[in-house]
Amino acid sequence: MGTKHHSSSDPISDNKKRRRAGFSKIDAGIEANDCIKIYLVSSKDEVDSPNSFLLKPVDLNPFFEDEGKIYGYQGLQITVWLSSISFAAYADISFESTSDGGKGVTDLKSSLQNIFAENLVEKKDDFLQTFSTECNYVKSIVSSAELLQKNTSNGHSGNSNCHLKEESVDLEVFRVSGNGVGDLYSRLVPLVLLLVDGSNPIDVTDIRWEIFILVQKGQQDSCMRLLGFAAVYRFHRFPDSMRLRLGQILIIPPYQRKGYGRTLLEVLNNVAIRDNVYDLSIEEPVDSLQHVRTCIDVQRLLAFDPIHQALDQIVSRLKHENLSKKSQPFRCGPPLNITEDVRKSFKINKRQFMQCWEILIFLSLDPLEKYMENYNTIISNRVKADVIGKESEGAGKRLIDIPTEFDQDMSFAMFKSEGGEAASIEKDDDQGNQEDQLRQLVEERMKEIKLVAEKVSVHRS
Repeated sequence: MGTKHHSSSDPISDNKKRRRAGFSKIDAGIEANDCIKIYLVSSKDEVDSPNSFLLKPVDLNPFFEDEGKIYGYQGLQITVWLSSISFAAYADISFESTSDGGKGVTDLKSSLQNIFAENLVEKKDDFLQTFSTECNYVKSIVSSAELLQKNTSNGHSGNSNCHLKEESVDLEVFRVSGNGVGDLYSRLVPLVLLLVDGSNPIDVTDIRWEIFILVQKGQQDSCMRLLGFAAVYRFHRFPDSMRLRLGQILIIPPYQRKGYGRTLLEVLNNVAIRDNVYDLSIEEPVDSLQHVRTCIDVQRLLAFDPIHQALDQIVSRLKHENLSKKSQPFRCGPPLNITEDVRKSFKINKRQFMQCWEILIFLSLDPLEKYMENYNTIISNRVKADVIGKESEGAGKRLIDIPTEFDQDMSFAMFKSEGGEAASIEKDDDQGNQEDQLRQLVEERMKEIKLVAEKVSVHRS
């Protein structure tokens, strides 16, 4: 390589010369969330259409290495078309150029397969053909599935909570079990990964998984559409009963907020009763799902006669006593026999019933404003008991050091003192902050109670 030299007559002296070194720009990458768009389409005509339904995934970054960054591309745009008929997918990838800026060049195909797996079709023409070749995919699935419910005119529109208007929609709910679970779920798992926060695929090799699907019956030549699904696990409870646990539930976005989630939950409740399982639980329900679930359960419980006698006893105390001045918290839980009767009759587990019980008390107070102070007190006591412990105020307990040959800092005893005094317990420096947090939890719980009570009251009227 030749180099350029200055002559001896160059006025710039050697000690003033400056050598310049060039550095290539380090590739900062682009986040997957910023360059990928996913559209849900139900026909060829919707592909490449600006009016197609844009999915809003929870987060795409976890599917790409190095904190969700894509490297080596300039002007990268990825458009994914996902069929709501067969759940096949095609990715249209465009970019200006590629270069290794120190981080390599991301393998886009491999990264997208982390989401779509075998659903990802390489050629666009092959993807477009799936709208005709696999038009009857859902129909083929339900042909060997168990029909659980059929509504010829009982679809819903409007808010997907408790007060729902009806419209003419042909709906059917099927239960898929056994060998059919694997193929169906492998098609649905991209939707789970994209739209259900924190979800992991179920183990389809475990025969105890069942999938409940809600479909809209096709009219004339149209395809049968899958509107939503729920993955439910059936496991043994010693000694001789079974339990149902709802692991995942999703209504496909274009059909959300139409009451279809409520329909699926109601079917699951009916199956739990019909199959006489021990109870039905939901694995880590999000707030919106818990709200709908509680609305359904409260309505069912209001029609259960044994509930009302137990409620009358609690409400009577709330109306005739000042609970805020009592030294000991007022326990307002339901009698054990009622809890057991509810489990047997409705398959509602104890934890869920306790959530409903507080709302049932709220609905029984009339006039509500007159007894709201007492009601706030019992909710506050319960929240504190859940967070801190049954003796939330610390009254009547003392901590003392005990002699030991082991670690002295780790050796103590707690006992209940006489007279309800606990002189040895000192106020924690963080107690003020803790009280603020507890107050916030109580306020949040009261909002939940009022919202469910409002929806249930509207439905009853």
